[in-house]
Amino acid sequence: MSSEEPQLIVERRGTAGLITLNRPRALNALTLDMVREMHPLLDRWAVDPGVDRVIVDSTGDKAFCAGGDIRALYDWGRAGDPNVINFYREEYLLNVAIKRYPKPYIALMNGITMGGGVGVSVHGSHRVATENLTFAMPETGIGLFPDVGGTYFLPRCPGEIGLFLGLTGGRLKAADALYAGIADSFVAADRLADLRGALAEGGNVVAAIAAFATDPGDAAIAAQQPRIDRAFGAASLSEILDRLDSDGDAWSVNTAKTIRAKSPTSVRLAFRQIREGADLSFEDCMRLEYRLVNRVMKAHDFYEGTRAVVIDKDQAPKWQPESLDAVTNELIDEYFGSLGDDELPLQAMNGK
Repeated sequence: MSSEEPQLIVERRGTAGLITLNRPRALNALTLDMVREMHPLLDRWAVDPGVDRVIVDSTGDKAFCAGGDIRALYDWGRAGDPNVINFYREEYLLNVAIKRYPKPYIALMNGITMGGGVGVSVHGSHRVATENLTFAMPETGIGLFPDVGGTYFLPRCPGEIGLFLGLTGGRLKAADALYAGIADSFVAADRLADLRGALAEGGNVVAAIAAFATDPGDAAIAAQQPRIDRAFGAASLSEILDRLDSDGDAWSVNTAKTIRAKSPTSVRLAFRQIREGADLSFEDCMRLEYRLVNRVMKAHDFYEGTRAVVIDKDQAPKWQPESLDAVTNELIDEYFGSLGDDELPLQAMNGK
């Protein structure tokens, strides 16, 4: 793809507005420019009588959107560039616009869907997964936390699956995503072009998707849910790890090891945010995430995690604090505190 090619391909097909994420070499990672183009476009289509639905898909089969442009965020943060916070503020406002969109918003989740890609898909009214889907919220592994609305949708997964996903960064395929409530329908990737065509013709969106939807098969995570619920239903993070340690089987040992390898601060943030998110409206969840990310971008672990995973790729981050026991409740409280006049600018809404 040449540098002149657009990061978003925007089309009108029949009664549908179509947005295609178009950075295949970067796994369609979301940039600030993409956010700034997509949000006003959605606003215009929301009041355009010629558009009665929006379809969001991607170029290629490898990734729908693998996340935000982490390297840009790293560089901005290191340089003290305000765009590091501008990105999150504008991305979160886009997430809210998608969640509250007044017309059908259909996301075609074909390929890797992580981080920022989750934010522009999972909150839509119709989420279509293909056999190429790999879903994950891997943020605790780079010193971040499961944001873009993870505070809202993770605690609303069945049982304790959402907390498990948020703490471990566990990956789901299509059948698992449907079981977890992260996707609604399964359509084979080679039928997506036909589905787009049918949706562009107008008519009932649910019926159009149903005409192409098939059974994705058994969800592997369904068989794991009893042990997930037992371990992750604990009242504290330390108790979760104690339960995993005491069980001692291979899955429990590996899961505990995975959690302990993540940023200790991020894991503690994720535990509290997901627990609190169960009782918050979507807007309050996004406001909370904006508080957290403002503090994370001023701290150590995001930059160290990004260095270890994305830049140097040595997979050996040196977290600060370096252990879960060293992360105090007082430190976590600071992350959750109000930003005062700098809160995410949202109108209060009562809708869940």
